[in-house]
Amino acid sequence: MPSSLFSLDDIELLYRRRGQAQYSGEPVTQLQHALQAAALAEADGADDELVTAALLHDLGHLVVDPGADAGHTPTLHGVDDLHQFIALPFLRRLFSARVLGAVQGHVDAKRYLCATRPGYLDALSADSRRSLVLQGSAFSATQAADFSARPGAEEAVRLRLWDDEAKSADRVTPTLLHFMARARRCALA
Repeated sequence: MPSSLFSLDDIELLYRRRGQAQYSGEPVTQLQHALQAAALAEADGADDELVTAALLHDLGHLVVDPGADAGHTPTLHGVDDLHQFIALPFLRRLFSARVLGAVQGHVDAKRYLCATRPGYLDALSADSRRSLVLQGSAFSATQAADFSARPGAEEAVRLRLWDDEAKSADRVTPTLLHFMARARRCALA
């Protein structure tokens, strides 16, 4: 595993080295998924911090050394890889609590949307439905209310919706350099 003292250059290098791995159970690579999520955020008028959170939301998948089983789908093995938490120590000194909160919150946002938005669960990909079960399934009404009261919950939901849509094999996006420039603009000094 890389050092917990990540730089923006390290993030870019990680995407270049490991970003071509298949995004678990989807028709895109990890890099394509990240770029598509960031492009959707940008098209939706999100600011630099939310576009950066969209770019980095699944970075935890790349931080862990995939080893000999590169490209596998953890959910097929009954594994919740906790990717929403894994990247946080690497990002903490680089980005604000707002960026980190959206990255961490995107999994709970899926659980929230499953509980509150009719038809949302049925629209999830097979891998997202498998991971949902491993992540604790849809929130109860009480859990959903607690989630919606959290600071940043609305932004985590926006990120989740971009995440869900960022799985198109043929979507054209700006480059990694474009989004890293946005990340540099909102990085902590």
